[in-house]
Amino acid sequence: MRSDISGYHKLSPGERLEKLKEIAGLTEEEAEMLKKAGRLEMPVADRMIENVVGTTEIPFGIATNFLINGKDYLIPMCIEEPSVVAAASYAAKLARASGGFRTSSDEPVMIGQIQLVNAENPEEGVKKILEKKEEIKAICNEKDPMLIKFGGGFRDLDARVLDTPRGKMIVVYLYVDVRDAMGANAVNTMAEAVAPFVQEIAGGKIRLRIISNLATRRLARAEAVWKKDVIGEDAVEGILDAYAFAEADQYRCATHNKGIMNGIDAVVIATSNDFRAVEAGAHSYAARNGRYQSLTKYSKDNEGNLVGRIELPIAVGTIGGATKTHPIARVALKILGVKTAKELSEVIAAVGLAQNFAALRALSTEGIQAGHMKLHARNIAVIGGAEGEMIERVAEKMIEEGNINAERARQILEEMNKSK
Repeated sequence: MRSDISGYHKLSPGERLEKLKEIAGLTEEEAEMLKKAGRLEMPVADRMIENVVGTTEIPFGIATNFLINGKDYLIPMCIEEPSVVAAASYAAKLARASGGFRTSSDEPVMIGQIQLVNAENPEEGVKKILEKKEEIKAICNEKDPMLIKFGGGFRDLDARVLDTPRGKMIVVYLYVDVRDAMGANAVNTMAEAVAPFVQEIAGGKIRLRIISNLATRRLARAEAVWKKDVIGEDAVEGILDAYAFAEADQYRCATHNKGIMNGIDAVVIATSNDFRAVEAGAHSYAARNGRYQSLTKYSKDNEGNLVGRIELPIAVGTIGGATKTHPIARVALKILGVKTAKELSEVIAAVGLAQNFAALRALSTEGIQAGHMKLHARNIAVIGGAEGEMIERVAEKMIEEGNINAERARQILEEMNKSK
């Protein structure tokens, strides 16, 4: 499979779907699900959440050109914002000249926390808990024999005393390899099972037993080189200046990291993973040093090329939860062709880096609105009253004039209708 599909954006939606069907090996039924509106049936939706009255949809697009660790990927992205899919595709195209993206990730270890309050001697309680590591391991692993069968399960234990406004608390940390799951159900079940034993050991009262979304033992990383001969020396310098701005100013850094999450969330949503958990983990990780910082880093190599890197926790799964319940999530995973949750997290990291590069390049050179508003022009044409083929005609006229707003769209539409 090749992901560098020439002219893919110029095809009609139907033609794009046919091309995707051919490349990704989709069945007629899978292609039809992508084509039809309202594809999440009410009985399925009703099983997913409470008080269901309907469903809503956002566009499902395909980012092209991604070469990751020597393998081509087509990237499904669900997002309502114009220019995101195009920007990721373009960034990936520019990175192909130097071999695309190189990625790595940690083993899929999630962290569960058990909170113990009102212990008579918290420090002594911590010591006793750590001494019972093997017993705690046994309790955890008994709760999920299927996870053990596939090579996962309890990996380690920690406990510490926290000073809080409510007094000293003991917090127990369970480290669990969840394999190809996101892991919340497995970790929460283990934490709840271990809690009574912890209370028996250390005294006090158990409160929270819950997974942490700051998955610092489940980091994903991506790196790419954009050659100065491809993107231009001014773009290299501009991106380095933009990165320095984000590192020095939290107001800029918040938007800088939001741009990264544009790409990451879109893939997480397409695969029906928990984008709120990934968001929480990413922003918390960005502030791990006591100051909110960029999730990406940029530098120049010895030849003056731009080197971009990203590292962040990405806790996603390919089994369980909505990834198996939602029919479109299954199609998205088939399009991606990933075999494990680790591989999926690495692909997502590469998309985040690509998205950030594209945003910084646009911001530091022609400005973000030049490309964004061109792609947004069709939406503005619809707001101005255009329908059918008139949408493209009105949008093209506004782009030609460099005047993209709803009032101008209405005027152009009136002029075109009068000239018929």
